[in-house]
Amino acid sequence: MMSATNISGKLAANHDRSKAYGREISVRKLSPSVGAEIDRIDLSRPLASHEKLAIDEALGRHGVVFFRDQNLTPDQHIRFAAQFGPININRFFKSIDGHPEIAEVRKEPHQEANIGGLWHTDHSYDQIPAKGSILYALEVPEVGGDTLFASMYAAYEHLSDGLKHTLQGLRAVHSSRHVFGAESKTHAGENDLKGRILNPELATQDAVHPVVITHPDTGRKALYVNPNFTLRFEGWTAEESRSLLSYLYDHAKREEFVGRFQWRPGSVAFWDNRSTWHLALNDYQGERRLLHRITIDGVSLS
Repeated sequence: MMSATNISGKLAANHDRSKAYGREISVRKLSPSVGAEIDRIDLSRPLASHEKLAIDEALGRHGVVFFRDQNLTPDQHIRFAAQFGPININRFFKSIDGHPEIAEVRKEPHQEANIGGLWHTDHSYDQIPAKGSILYALEVPEVGGDTLFASMYAAYEHLSDGLKHTLQGLRAVHSSRHVFGAESKTHAGENDLKGRILNPELATQDAVHPVVITHPDTGRKALYVNPNFTLRFEGWTAEESRSLLSYLYDHAKREEFVGRFQWRPGSVAFWDNRSTWHLALNDYQGERRLLHRITIDGVSLS
């Protein structure tokens, strides 16, 4: 029987079927840099220790893990998430009735704007950014509405040594004001997200984080800026920051760093906000898409 250490190494393979955790769990890599699908775990019941270990290790290695054919009540969704850390109550998304822990990610057939339609990582605008997010699909278009994920491990690792050295000493300013605040496009009436995005008066916090972080769980270095919430480098003007940030953004979304997930009802995605970006594609006009999201608190990155 393989040890857990050996299993961790095996996760790098395209497809791993192992009985080292006490029952057969399948971890299948979905793209070269990011994402793996895990089979044979029922998320509706409390995880056994070997199941949680398998998820933790796959999440650390692949940045995002996916589960198919799940059937979760809101309480079961919350219980699954709470096994990985304290739950963050999102202050901007509409929550589902009776469960403030669960944010609603919804787009009706008549609506044009979607939630998450720009590359980003959740809650980088918070002083203590989120560890992870767990998104559960209830209703999805027959075609379209996929989510792209990008590995910030790979993005960092493929920078030149000179640029790595330059970035190592930089910190960046992140904010929610321009996305969720009173002067955002949503609350200025420039899109139809109003009613799905709430509480503009709470979009008052800015945060400063290292541009390159050492991941608190894996010890790997990752690029930690994103196009939606990062404003500028600390001590630089927005204009001075623009060219370098634009280069980093273009670099980080290179095709070889990106994986694509096609949703089905009952699909679950669990991603690490410290090591990935994501982008929800808005290519399903006239159809409904409904998912439930829980965000898990993290630790300081400074």
